[in-house]
Amino acid sequence: MKLKKEYLKIDKVDGPLIFVSGIKDVFYGEIVEILVGDTKRKGKVIRIENENVAIQVFEGTSGLSNTNSAIYFTGKAFELNLNENILGRTFNGVGNPIDNGGEIYSETSYNINGRPINPVAREYPRNFIQTGISSIDTLTTLIRGQKLPIFSGNGISHNKLADQIVRQSNISKESGGKFAVVFAAIGVKYDDAAFFKKSFEESGASEKVVMFINLANDPIVERISTPRCALTAAEYLAFEKEYHVLVVMTDITSYCEALREISSAREEVPSRKGYPGYLYSDLASLYERAGILSDREGSITLLPILTMPNNDISHPIPDLTGYITEGQIVLSKDFEQSDIYPPIDVLPSLSRIMKDGIGEGYTRKDHPDVANQLFASYSKVKDIRDLAQIIGENDLSDVDKLYMKFGREFEGNFINQDRFELRSIEESLDLGWKMLSILPKTELDRLSSEVLEDNYIEK
Repeated sequence: MKLKKEYLKIDKVDGPLIFVSGIKDVFYGEIVEILVGDTKRKGKVIRIENENVAIQVFEGTSGLSNTNSAIYFTGKAFELNLNENILGRTFNGVGNPIDNGGEIYSETSYNINGRPINPVAREYPRNFIQTGISSIDTLTTLIRGQKLPIFSGNGISHNKLADQIVRQSNISKESGGKFAVVFAAIGVKYDDAAFFKKSFEESGASEKVVMFINLANDPIVERISTPRCALTAAEYLAFEKEYHVLVVMTDITSYCEALREISSAREEVPSRKGYPGYLYSDLASLYERAGILSDREGSITLLPILTMPNNDISHPIPDLTGYITEGQIVLSKDFEQSDIYPPIDVLPSLSRIMKDGIGEGYTRKDHPDVANQLFASYSKVKDIRDLAQIIGENDLSDVDKLYMKFGREFEGNFINQDRFELRSIEESLDLGWKMLSILPKTELDRLSSEVLEDNYIEK
């Protein structure tokens, strides 16, 4: 039996880190207890060099000195107690309940540093998750087991979109199975956290939601654990309790900036824009925990939301995220300023694997054709608008004027919808046909004559 040693001297306190020397028999990620007077704080080993150890302190290092603390190494990794009662509960960034609902008890504890799913054990994603939002369900369909990030920008209403997706998302009744949402708010302001809580409770969605909330004024170290706690809860529900789980995280940029701050405190050599060189592998260790296991019933679908600094899609965070995930949903500043909600810019948005989870047997037979034609027609609208800026709309051809009308209707009635409007996939596809029927049949070159004959709405 390993004796529990007490270490009474801290060599250095630097930001969220403490440094202790003369340590033996510890491992990376080991949980540490720090006693300061009558209070206890938790920490995690993040660096080992010979007998020198760096420890992240979750509750912050305020009040710690090199003489007033006692440090114990627990011999355990960071673990969560989980059971099905976590549904409807709210936790902080390190998995402690903050809703006055009592502790979670279980026979087994789960290490939050779960491993990415082995590609050999994966099953290819099929079927879809309905969000009730036409521009997502029709054009960038979210497939179960997919990783589909939302790229937002400063001042864009991504929190409202996240709230609507959590409230409205579900799986089709025909496919069967249980559905749950794990929602992680990372580095959010207090009023944003209160907004999410109130909205989920008032809509009745909170019963299917597990919330992890890390506030902007919480210790920076806690931010690193929040997405890992959320994914651990999702893995438990999906792979042990056979739920289809949608994980929504906002904002991944806050997580990456916390990673950069801690990397700086560890005196690591920075890479692009000051972020650590392992940012790609760190993000991959989160994103690749989503998917479907071939020998299990459940699934984990990941929808991370990130704010692009300076609205720059080539910034390291969206850039690296794009390499790891299967598409992206891009939000538009112009739509936000034009009061079009949700402000989804459909042309740069895509879902790379939607083709395998839509159509007959999944959504509707005409779905792939409608999506392709809407993309093609709307892309022409952009060119015609540029031409109208030069020669004026009155001098456009009759067909070009119909494209201008199609563009206005598409943005105003298809993309634009109320925050509390839940459109079924059938309603979204029917609305898509209504938009396409503005154009003459000769312009709908992505549709077969059979599909046109069955669905085109004659004037």
